[in-house]
Amino acid sequence: MARSSSSSSSTLARRLLPALILTSLLCISPPLGTHAAPTGTRTRTTSTADPSPTVPYASDDPNAELWNAHSDIVPEGRRGTYGANVLGPQNVPLELQNPSLLAPPTTDHGDVPNAKWPFDLSHNRLQTGGWARQQNVHNLPIATGLAAVDMRLEPGAIRELHWHNTAEWAYVLKGSAQVTTVTADGQNYAATVPKGSLWYFPSGQPHSIQATDDDPEGTEFLLVFDDGSFSEDSTFLLTDWLAHVPKEVIAKNFHANQAAFDHIPSEQLYIFPGPIPADNQQPPTSPQGRTPLPYTFDFANMKPTQYPGGTVKIADSRNFEVAKTIAVAEVTVEPGSMREMHWHPADDEWTYFIEGSARITLFAASSNARTFDYQAGDIAYIPASYGHYIENTGNSTLRLLEVLKTDVFKDISLNQWLALTPPELVKAHLQLSDETIAQLSKTKQVVVAPQ
Repeated sequence: MARSSSSSSSTLARRLLPALILTSLLCISPPLGTHAAPTGTRTRTTSTADPSPTVPYASDDPNAELWNAHSDIVPEGRRGTYGANVLGPQNVPLELQNPSLLAPPTTDHGDVPNAKWPFDLSHNRLQTGGWARQQNVHNLPIATGLAAVDMRLEPGAIRELHWHNTAEWAYVLKGSAQVTTVTADGQNYAATVPKGSLWYFPSGQPHSIQATDDDPEGTEFLLVFDDGSFSEDSTFLLTDWLAHVPKEVIAKNFHANQAAFDHIPSEQLYIFPGPIPADNQQPPTSPQGRTPLPYTFDFANMKPTQYPGGTVKIADSRNFEVAKTIAVAEVTVEPGSMREMHWHPADDEWTYFIEGSARITLFAASSNARTFDYQAGDIAYIPASYGHYIENTGNSTLRLLEVLKTDVFKDISLNQWLALTPPELVKAHLQLSDETIAQLSKTKQVVVAPQ
């Protein structure tokens, strides 16, 4: 009888065990529909705690540059507890210039195409009287919309009469250049363009460039073209064309004796020495008159707009009317300041660094972001709609050109966008306090200073 009683008790215990376990789990689990706070989330001990976020809060890990081009170190691929030193060969000067590649911020993620090209890595075409080096989609594949040439001419040297199947925009880096052009209507134009100023020639319009001796070394200038596949080696040149046309045809075209063309070059000249042009030399009088609009712009003497962290001046079709496909902002950023977070809604950006050092993080959507470092002479390329900033990482003024493929310079400021959006919407996204939202700027800050 005792054995039967013991057996019944064991059977009852086995039957009750699942119910006891389930009751225990329900007592220690949070109510249905709530979530445990993610790791690293601050919690409160009061009875009315804040709602937990849908995802963990963004990291507060420091992500400043760990060195710069002038640091006296051997760089390591290490940031905090991540990474390790380099065991193989190192190109230390190159690594010093690119800390954000060897030891990137922890906020970088995914894949973004290379967005940096130094003109120093471009092949240089040497000529008697000067040289030219270019950047296009072949050496910077992300740069599909714009290409560029850095050209140097000694005093009197000529970039021969030519035209392109793209528009040409120019910024003079040093010295001055005399330019000429003739329109399809037979109107002509000539002007001298000094350091810091611009010229623009539409696609197909013939023109020339000649260095003056205003600077004893001649001139150097940037040329930007509105097609990323442009090649300076595919220019339509006067001498190249005539060298490939029968002389009897040339003579017939000009109503001249064939002997008059005995000394035309047998191949292109491209860049060649020439006499020093007269100051402000004027072209022949055209029966069709002068061009109604100038093809040059006195950007050097344009007064910039002052912002808390630097200055900006803009030249586009609103003040440089012939410039229908390329616009520019010349920006200065003081040490510790930055070109505010923004994007260009429909226009690719080709940026050239004239002075100083900087870093840019490109946000390419879908969690893809990458940071690049830049020094004077470097090119940055930022596709339309990519979010970005430009931060001065040096101890001197940063000066750069933001060149857009457009007729009117436009950008969207992140700060202004949020300031002009209903506060409750902003708060729902970013969990910002009312005080922080009230400090958002309803006007573009453009270049922001440190706090």
